[in-house]
Amino acid sequence: MATTVQKITLSPSRDIPFNKLLLSQSNVRRIKAGVSIEELAEDIARRGLLQGLSVRPVVDQAGVETGMFEIPAGGRRYRVLERLVKQRRLAKTAPVPCVIREGGIAEEDSLAENVQRAPLHPLDQFRAFLALREKGQSEEEIAATFFVSVGVVKQRLKLASVSPELLDVYAEDGMTLDQLMAFTVSGDHARQEQVFERLKTSYDKQPYAIRRMLTEGAVRACDKRAYFIGLEAYVESGGTILRDLFQGDDGGWLQDVALVDRLVAEKLKTDADAVATEGWKWVEMAPDFAYGHTYGLRQLRGETLPLTAEEEASRAALQAEYDRLSDTYAEADELPDEVDARLGEIETAIEAFEARPITFDPAEVARAGAFVSIAHDGAVRIERGYVRPEDELSEEPERDAEDAGAHPAVSATTGTGEAVMTEVPISDPEEDEGLSPISDRLMTELTSHRTLGLRQALGERPDVAFLAALHVLTLKSFYRYGSDSCLELDLKSVTFNAQAPGLNDSMSAAAIHARHEGWAKVLPKESVCLWEALEEWDNDSRSGLFAHIVSLSVNAVHEAWNRRPRALNHADQLARAVDLDMAAAGWAPTVDNFLGRVTKARILQAVSEAKGARAAERIAHLRKGDMAREAEVLLTETGWLPEPLRGSNPTAGEETAAQDGTTAMGKGERLEDTEDTTDIPPAVAAE
Repeated sequence: MATTVQKITLSPSRDIPFNKLLLSQSNVRRIKAGVSIEELAEDIARRGLLQGLSVRPVVDQAGVETGMFEIPAGGRRYRVLERLVKQRRLAKTAPVPCVIREGGIAEEDSLAENVQRAPLHPLDQFRAFLALREKGQSEEEIAATFFVSVGVVKQRLKLASVSPELLDVYAEDGMTLDQLMAFTVSGDHARQEQVFERLKTSYDKQPYAIRRMLTEGAVRACDKRAYFIGLEAYVESGGTILRDLFQGDDGGWLQDVALVDRLVAEKLKTDADAVATEGWKWVEMAPDFAYGHTYGLRQLRGETLPLTAEEEASRAALQAEYDRLSDTYAEADELPDEVDARLGEIETAIEAFEARPITFDPAEVARAGAFVSIAHDGAVRIERGYVRPEDELSEEPERDAEDAGAHPAVSATTGTGEAVMTEVPISDPEEDEGLSPISDRLMTELTSHRTLGLRQALGERPDVAFLAALHVLTLKSFYRYGSDSCLELDLKSVTFNAQAPGLNDSMSAAAIHARHEGWAKVLPKESVCLWEALEEWDNDSRSGLFAHIVSLSVNAVHEAWNRRPRALNHADQLARAVDLDMAAAGWAPTVDNFLGRVTKARILQAVSEAKGARAAERIAHLRKGDMAREAEVLLTETGWLPEPLRGSNPTAGEETAAQDGTTAMGKGERLEDTEDTTDIPPAVAAE
């Protein structure tokens, strides 16, 4: 005999006037969560009530229905309707769709409605947003409809645009949401799928590894080449920018490196052609030149164009306005936006007056040249007025036309008819012949005595000795010839045989260049006027110039082929004397300048020293390339420095120990081979 299956009877539903409803104390939801009452009210006002209320009849003590209904499930929706009634946007008697429950426990109904509700899978939301946009809604409209920011909508749409193959993997819980977000960096589905295949065989599946694989080889948008060409020009030329909407990316990555190089070359060529029209003999261009590329070249000393009367008046008016605004808001904790903007405009305008163009002698321009490159901030860098040694005009030797030499030559003829030159010694002039030029030999003897006299006297006058040393070193640093001084002091400026990455764009290089240009502007144009100018300077100015010039001779470079441990030890002493802090000077460890060129053990040591052992342990399992990149992020702004950049050079002490007391020559022999610098001030004596 067949068993009869009892059919399920669903609770009836009907529309109940709002004023017949009231909240039940059986509702388990006590804490506000999810969408706010205000946002839900706007959604119901726009779309209507999408989900009815679960209600139970209210009965009196005798069990008779009163005509009122309480709501154990749907309290938030009731409060929204109540709010709309108070705002007179909904009538008090408006019918509300309700499911009438009888029997059972009210708290159980409330709990079941909230607990058994399945949340929407994130991928369903991504695809829903995409469907809305495909049906004509803008990102702003979608954001307004669902009470989220436009940025959130863009993120959801970006996630929905990932390769369908990867979305299917995510739907089956084959990857995390963080991993899926990492794949949005690239919009190339084939590239995404390729990286996903690589990820299957990799033990490192972290989001940062996915981002790195997708962007390897790309040019960062914060690269000076990207600043130079401009992102708009790159995109207009068909370039693709990889963006990360889920974390900071400094503008993203320019994927087409070949296009970047072409655009850079084209723009540099345009800038170089413009410079060439000024009449220079040569113009060299490159995205970057090595530090010291102007070494051995003479730089022309141009004249700054003076301001016209109108420009002087404009500059004075701007300065007066700047001073007035500064005085007015001197006590203010924060400047008004319009005042702050105006002060910025004035500063820019005044700087334009200060950065006056420089004119050069056309004759010198014709044998000089210029370098065109990219500065660290992406601006074009133009270095004008450098003369190569082969383009210099030959210096005419100074000679006395009447005294060409001590031994004039006379012509004679041999028996074969060949002419020969015979030197005839000149005898001392007779006393009755009157005045005649002093002979060269006697002149040499006399000036030898004068030289010793000068040495002795100068040794007693430190102030004049300092001025004389400053004079000759300035001649050799800023002028064409150093022969305008009788002091035989030399200044060597080291050339870097191995260029470190970013050396030319470093903070130190920029500061040295700016300081050198500053001194060049205040020095006289002609070398013959230098002594008088230095005599008129105060001691602080002389000391500042002296320090700058001496600094140009510093050579603390360790070179395997050039063992000089004592010099490197002195570099340590000098670093301590000037309180050198390479972190404050702008050096920070990167993959290119350190981390990618040392062993994994050194990378982990660096991270451990800067961030602690736990941070090092978190990256210890990575391959070297990945470890170096992660270490660069961890060491950012920590001030960590490798040993050679700290207070002492670790290799110098070892080399000193190897030489002291172990060499074949004794102490006395070493002193005999040391150059005598007794007459040279120690502060400026070069090697």
